[in-house]
Amino acid sequence: MPLTREDVRASIERAGDEHWRMLVAHHEDAYPASRPTPGDVSRREAERLNADGYGDSARWELLESHVQREGADRVTLVHRLRDRGDGTITETPPYTNYE
Repeated sequence: MPLTREDVRASIERAGDEHWRMLVAHHEDAYPASRPTPGDVSRREAERLNADGYGDSARWELLESHVQREGADRVTLVHRLRDRGDGTITETPPYTNYE
């Protein structure tokens, strides 16, 4: 089953409240010309991870997703996944495209 918006949101929350708050702040600080909502970012990240081959739940377990803010207008996400076959932990390359 491919990853969903809810899977990515839960993964961000597992990384700690500060990660979810950074994503919310990235959206709210831009008011009135707001950036994508945290839900929009979660949905797009799920689509991106699925396209990159990480949506195979038989092989990959999404552990947590870290959010970093870079200045007032950039946010970067890095996802940690466990390979269910051998137990190794993999991190995705940092992705910044939600300005």
